[in-house]
Amino acid sequence: MRTAATVAQRPRTPWLQHAVALGAAVQTARVARRLRAVESAIAAQDRTRRALVARLAGTTFGRETGVLRGLTYAGWQARVAPRAYEDFVPWIERMKRGEADVLWPGRCAHYAVSSGTTAGRTKYLPVTRDMLAHFRRTGLDSLCYYARRTGGARVFRGRHLFLGGSTVLAPIEEARPFRAWGGDLSGIAALNLPGWVERHLYEPGRDIAQLADWPAKLRAIAARTAQRDITLVAGIPSWLLVLAEELAAQTGKPTLRAIWPRLECLVHGGVPLGPFASELRTAVGEGVNFHEVYPASEGFIAAQDDEPAAGLRLMADAGIFYEFLPLARFDETRLAELGRETVPLAGVETGVDYVLLMTTPAGLCRYVIGDVVRFISTSPARLVYAGRTRLQLSAFGEHVIEKELTDALTAVAVERGLTVANFHVAPRFIDTRSGEKRGRHEWWIELKSPMPRAADAAALAIALDGQLQRRNDDYEAKRKGGGLEAPTVRLAAPGTFERWLRERGKWGGQNKMPRCRSDRVIADELEWLHP
Repeated sequence: MRTAATVAQRPRTPWLQHAVALGAAVQTARVARRLRAVESAIAAQDRTRRALVARLAGTTFGRETGVLRGLTYAGWQARVAPRAYEDFVPWIERMKRGEADVLWPGRCAHYAVSSGTTAGRTKYLPVTRDMLAHFRRTGLDSLCYYARRTGGARVFRGRHLFLGGSTVLAPIEEARPFRAWGGDLSGIAALNLPGWVERHLYEPGRDIAQLADWPAKLRAIAARTAQRDITLVAGIPSWLLVLAEELAAQTGKPTLRAIWPRLECLVHGGVPLGPFASELRTAVGEGVNFHEVYPASEGFIAAQDDEPAAGLRLMADAGIFYEFLPLARFDETRLAELGRETVPLAGVETGVDYVLLMTTPAGLCRYVIGDVVRFISTSPARLVYAGRTRLQLSAFGEHVIEKELTDALTAVAVERGLTVANFHVAPRFIDTRSGEKRGRHEWWIELKSPMPRAADAAALAIALDGQLQRRNDDYEAKRKGGGLEAPTVRLAAPGTFERWLRERGKWGGQNKMPRCRSDRVIADELEWLHP
């Protein structure tokens, strides 16, 4: 029986918030019907390809590359070569200067500025009106996936806090006299939210969202939202932890759930949750569901629609056409020759690592975004992010990917009760001067728990070696065949990785730490920072 005290304790929800939740429930029901029709994903991808081809045929890019209306998939493979970002730069430069119908019909005034997680030039990815429509739809659909699997649209009855980059866009000077703007994709998306989302759901509000100073932004977010009715919080795991620390410092309350009693959903993406999972669950508190998404600056790719072990559901009906190139056949230096090696969604197999190609309503055609994915199931189409094509560790032919390294470290951390702040893995090459006769892996690991003794670091290396051998046959063969020595572990001093990120302007927002490389560029820089 409800008592007066019970009613008084229950947070009040304005009728407009109820209306939003009701509308979300209707949309969730529509999404649920689409998800139940698992065989429709392949048909949706075929419709998407044909629609994109029809639009691309009228562009400069389409005419120069032989894209014709009604082009079959076999013709598509034969005529249009896969391309990396660098291959699109001449066309993007023309778009930035206001030329119409270059990669996509019309002009494009907004560009997502991204450097990814690898070294190299800054990318300017066009964000057309059709791309903005894609992001709006998939953002809502991903939350409907959550509402469907948890059995209700309660999450829409409170505010949603998105921990993203600054919404301040910088004018692109070389575009003048055309007015073009560049900035973080999350900032561009926040500036183009539907009105009802901005009024009834979005936090931290426009003023705070503009801030570029990350520590100041976190303080302002904490101060604004501590007394708000937050039901959902979203961001990259490492930055969510930093926000939780700031909120705890300001409020004196130990968990996000203690601060926001109706918090029920934490949306995470961008990097594998991996070694952050345990600490993040502690910081959030009991009773909060985790919801994983797979967004990129090029498009919103997948979202969780079931238990975490099932993988993420490919968003096959949201305007992007996906192709998959087996990683074993991938060679960045001969992309133009690999057009016939790809398969559409209908041709994928489980357990195979694929390089992801996307054709988007921004005109990026058969674009190799640099991600590697692995399908958990094909009906429905669910996958996991496995790493980056340029962030593999194969200096000695071991072909280790980011996911395997992350999973190995996660298993060791859980087994030993360790809390990992950050990590990076690099090769250590043969060096006769130091007595290194064979190569090995060098793990740089920063822990939040007290630093173990050197003997403990050696024990960690043994455990990581065993975990990685269980996950990667090539690594196991190299280790047992004598082609690769046992790894070593370097325990970095607290703050080492933060200093590395800050010095490169990558502290906060959507920035991520590269987990591995086949060279020592990052490892040597970490060594220089390490006291």
